[in-house]
Amino acid sequence: MRLFREKYRIESNRRPGRDYAAPGRYFVTICTHDRQLWFGEIRNGIVGLNDCGCIVAGEIRRTTQVRPNTTIHDWIVMPDHVHMIIAMEPNNCSSTVETHRRCVSTWVDECIPLCRRRPGTLGSIVAQFKSVCTKRIRAMGYADFAWQSNYHERIVRSDAMEQRIRQYITENPLKWEP
Repeated sequence: MRLFREKYRIESNRRPGRDYAAPGRYFVTICTHDRQLWFGEIRNGIVGLNDCGCIVAGEIRRTTQVRPNTTIHDWIVMPDHVHMIIAMEPNNCSSTVETHRRCVSTWVDECIPLCRRRPGTLGSIVAQFKSVCTKRIRAMGYADFAWQSNYHERIVRSDAMEQRIRQYITENPLKWEP
């Protein structure tokens, strides 16, 4: 860990120099805060989702509709985490329109660029997914719901690796130990 503004900061687990908006496949794991069991339970190796788990499953399905260049090949919602294989395809949209950012305040001479996630990156996909799930779950009255602040990803480098990950996802409920 390094110090930043006199506070310890966790190093990024993202691969340096990797463009996470480029086409590719990623095995993504997102956990709930403190690994709390928010999404349901597992009995006899079968996942039973509660209302919160159904929201998460629905948002996984909806991701491919909202982001046409994104495919989720395989996924599972576990009681305290989610696994997904996310494939990002090339953007073949030739009608993309860039817009100019304008300052809202009339007394500001110049816009100050803020550090934000680049649209279309793996980080922005995960952040939007987590945000929408959180808002919907909290709107149901679960004000304490939260995700871990980050997520884990692994670049899927081959079809054989993807097949091993798919098997891991399928067998995950059978190996569940709360």
